[in-house]
Amino acid sequence: MMFGRLRRHLRISPVLVTFILFVLLAEQLVKASSEYDPYKVLGVSRSASQAEIKKAYKHLAREWHPDKNKDPGAEDMFIKISKSYEILSNEERRANFDRYGQMDENQPFGQSQHQGFRSFHNSFYFDESFFHFPRSRDFADSKYLLHHAQYNSVVLPDSHRRPYLIKVTSEWCFACIHIEPVWRETVQELEPLGVGIGIVDLGYERRLASQLGAHRAPSIIGLVNGRVTFFHQAVVREHLRQFVEDLLPQRLVEKITDNNYLPFLSNWHVENKPSVLLFDQVPVVPLLYKLTAFAFKDYVRFGYVDQGETSSTQLLRQFNINTYAPTMLLFKENTEKPADIIQARGMKRQIMDEFVSNNKFLQVPRLVNQQLFDELCPIKQFHRRRKYCVLLITGEDQAFVPGNKAFLDFASANSKDVLRFAYVYQRQQLPLCQALFHNQATLSPQVVILERRSQAGKVLYRSVTGGWNGSEEDKHHLHEQLELLQKDPAYLSSDTTLPELNNEMAPMFLIQWMNAAYDYILQLYDDFLYSNWREMMPILSLIFSALFILFGTVIIQAFSESEADKPQKQKPKEAPKTEDEASSRASTSSRPPKKDFVEVTELTDITYTSNLVKLRPGHINVVLVLTDSSKNALLRKFAKEVFSFSGTQTLHFSFLNADKHSHWMPSLLASTPDAAQNLGLSDDDEESSDYTGHVLALNGYKKYFCLFRPVFTGDDPSDASFSSDASLSSASRRKSRSRSRSQSRSRSHSREDGAGSKRSSTRATSLEVHHKLDRLGLWMERLMEGTLPRLRVPAWPSLDATMNTSTES
Repeated sequence: MMFGRLRRHLRISPVLVTFILFVLLAEQLVKASSEYDPYKVLGVSRSASQAEIKKAYKHLAREWHPDKNKDPGAEDMFIKISKSYEILSNEERRANFDRYGQMDENQPFGQSQHQGFRSFHNSFYFDESFFHFPRSRDFADSKYLLHHAQYNSVVLPDSHRRPYLIKVTSEWCFACIHIEPVWRETVQELEPLGVGIGIVDLGYERRLASQLGAHRAPSIIGLVNGRVTFFHQAVVREHLRQFVEDLLPQRLVEKITDNNYLPFLSNWHVENKPSVLLFDQVPVVPLLYKLTAFAFKDYVRFGYVDQGETSSTQLLRQFNINTYAPTMLLFKENTEKPADIIQARGMKRQIMDEFVSNNKFLQVPRLVNQQLFDELCPIKQFHRRRKYCVLLITGEDQAFVPGNKAFLDFASANSKDVLRFAYVYQRQQLPLCQALFHNQATLSPQVVILERRSQAGKVLYRSVTGGWNGSEEDKHHLHEQLELLQKDPAYLSSDTTLPELNNEMAPMFLIQWMNAAYDYILQLYDDFLYSNWREMMPILSLIFSALFILFGTVIIQAFSESEADKPQKQKPKEAPKTEDEASSRASTSSRPPKKDFVEVTELTDITYTSNLVKLRPGHINVVLVLTDSSKNALLRKFAKEVFSFSGTQTLHFSFLNADKHSHWMPSLLASTPDAAQNLGLSDDDEESSDYTGHVLALNGYKKYFCLFRPVFTGDDPSDASFSSDASLSSASRRKSRSRSRSQSRSRSHSREDGAGSKRSSTRATSLEVHHKLDRLGLWMERLMEGTLPRLRVPAWPSLDATMNTSTES
């Protein structure tokens, strides 16, 4: 019954249910908010002074800093302490908290519950500023905060007119709090002088901080002409002031005395700028004056006169300067009388800017670049009054000086806001003159009245007839033309498009390059001196890469030795070896003599099958036939002749001892049907067993060989003639064949029983034997070319003498 009534009541008044839920939620929020009390966190009473609050905060901050306290809850406690101090250190925040429990002085009271609900929903009472490091609210930093787009679009271009002092800070930075009072005083001093101030938050503007090269907080940066310079001294107001002064160019202001003031003022003709003199009693140039000179360096030349020096007495007396207040004199074409003057005891930047800005052009300036032309002769706009440019086209020789001076006098007497007088040198601005006079040569000075109509260079103009020589008649005629122009703007009847003016004041390319290189070297020196390794890493990487390439490819190769040269240098140092040592080394195997560097293997019963019979396809074994007596001499000569071919992977080098295997060569030649025909051998030649110095190229897989057969005639090596069978001509073959026949007939009666003694008697000595291989190198070249005749064999003969004998029988 009761539940039914309650159900009907709830159906009737749902607003009451919502109200009850809201009250319950509010109680929970109040209960949660009452758990946090900044006074309890800092351990101070509600009537504590700011000094007591600050003292308690410093003590607790040192105790609970996460870097010093390893307690797991140290970080949360440190955040509570920081937030509590942020609330209580500001009187307005503290009053809001005491009255309404609020922590944000900008939040209306009516939003406190909603804000508390949002913060409680984020799992605790604090708003998102709870997680920020305390920042002093007495000094408004938000006014100077820089963003990436603002820096590139506003600050960088403006740095060509005034220097900027930029502080890089972070919300978790204790050192930033320590330098805050000095920074505040410096800003209050330098900002009225015209120094730009900026602050970059390292946590929110990572991109801008990276562009500036600032990777830690706090950092103080100077910016002039787009160039970034870091401050590396102690953060003291005097050091910061000197840092800003050092950022400025050195020769902005020239010291003026009685000796140099006339050349300084008379230089307006060359520099095409007015001159400003500041008279003051301080010995050094004030920073305010330097900043003004930097802002107007493209328009005005600045000089400074110290009234306390005795060398400026005449200057003070000539211009009647009051020594009790700073005085500024501005001179144009007239160096004897200033065009404007200002004197004030408390000289302000705004006053100086207005004074120079109103007089930054000469009475009749010379158009030396497009920028000056745009400022003197602006483009016509409908909401502005018309402005006409009276242009004198003249020359720079001495003959044009009277006419130029007459034009200056006329401009001084007829100066009006609607008229701008200027002149150009015809030789310096030839494209402009050709556009106005349609490529006609203008030898005499001319006056042109023009009005600019568009940014593309379109102008309306009219040339004053009669030219200009500076006479009174010319002045009167020009005056009439200007009167007609003011009455009827349609008086300008011609139109043309002017090209962009040449920049006569632009420095040469070499000077620009030298200035850029000088700035770059200074930047590298500054980075290296203060260990700015992040910025130096690309340069260091480039330098080390260049050094590595230099030492790796040039120096090492210059001092290294090739493998072919090393053994030649070691030859004289090696002890001479006996014939027995060389013979034992060659017979043991497979390593050649150390000085020859060719691996020569002896063909024995063990190595014969692998080095010939079962030789891999495409491989060739070059075999030298020798005896015990000629072994040492022939091996040395053989190694030298084939050394250049030893790098070929398909060539193998061996030797065959004919004293041990005397039947192998005759068996090989006998098994070759066309050996006698191709090589020109007779029966007597085949029966001869002196094969010393013969070289065979054996292809074990395809069963063919090529033969090198030396011929030794005479004891004198210079008269010896050697040839392979393939290289002999038919005539030499016949002579050799007849000679061998006669020799065979003479000793045919003792062939059987005295063959051994005849071989020994006809065998050459070791000095003569090595000449048998003098032409082996040419034969090897033909072997590599494949032009030698190939002799086919049905099967390779065996090294065993018994097997060969049975085969023959």
